[in-house]
Amino acid sequence: MNYGIYKSICEKHTAEYSENQALSQYTSFKIGGSCPLLIKPNSAECICELMSAFLENDCSYKVMGKGSNLLISDKGVDCPVILISSDLGEMRFDNDTVTCQSGLPLITLCNEAASRELSGLEFAYGIPGSIGGAVYMNAGAYGREMRDIIVSCTYADEKGRLHQIKKEDMELSYRHSFFGGKPYIITDVTLKLQKGDKKAITEKMQELMNKRREKQPLEYPSAGSTFKRPEGDFAGRLIEAAGMKGFSVGGAQVSEKHCGFVVNKGNAAFDDVISVINAVRDKVKETSNKDLECEVIIWQ
Repeated sequence: MNYGIYKSICEKHTAEYSENQALSQYTSFKIGGSCPLLIKPNSAECICELMSAFLENDCSYKVMGKGSNLLISDKGVDCPVILISSDLGEMRFDNDTVTCQSGLPLITLCNEAASRELSGLEFAYGIPGSIGGAVYMNAGAYGREMRDIIVSCTYADEKGRLHQIKKEDMELSYRHSFFGGKPYIITDVTLKLQKGDKKAITEKMQELMNKRREKQPLEYPSAGSTFKRPEGDFAGRLIEAAGMKGFSVGGAQVSEKHCGFVVNKGNAAFDDVISVINAVRDKVKETSNKDLECEVIIWQ
């Protein structure tokens, strides 16, 4: 397929693109084949023009952020990929409100908010994603979620038209939002924080980061928690109770540090991870009669 029109849109907006790009380097799992065209838009206008052109030319595409919750087949994908990167990473503060572009890394936002003595984002410190991905998944940790601080966001629809949506219309629930499964791209997000004490904020952030390092296998590539939390229980507990701690196929393993994580111990293939996920789900169903739902987004 000729992707010239999409390249020309990138060139018009001075946005980066590359051909036959390996996607493994853009995911925290470090797994995945290539795509024919990788695009890094640098503005909402660039996104809108691209989406309009994709629709007009009946061309499919995929969207990814920091790839911290994504597992990609070793065969790659056969369509263009829009990478929402730090090229869309601006933020604007207005007292205790911040509006930021969707590619802004959460850790960057957390540090800037702390420097301005703004509280509310402490729970997100250490979540290895972007603000757009965090809204898409309604990311959360330690009893807090993005829905606790979201005011609104702007998104581009499949025709390349921008819309603003308020929090109450975003259908935010556990690891879910209005955007799930829709051909939309979040372009910016507005959050409401509150004034706090800088020392207390930074200490809380460090406390939660220390907990992550202590309890999570951050030393290995992974996509974070592999399974959603089952109602009234914890995936890690069910997996350990099923005797699957340390279970491995090829380079993929159920973490011995935290059973809720499937990690890449070294050169794991896509099929290795899928095999581990399926084996864990089957064993937990057999031992606890619980159906574990995968939290990781899978491209295959």
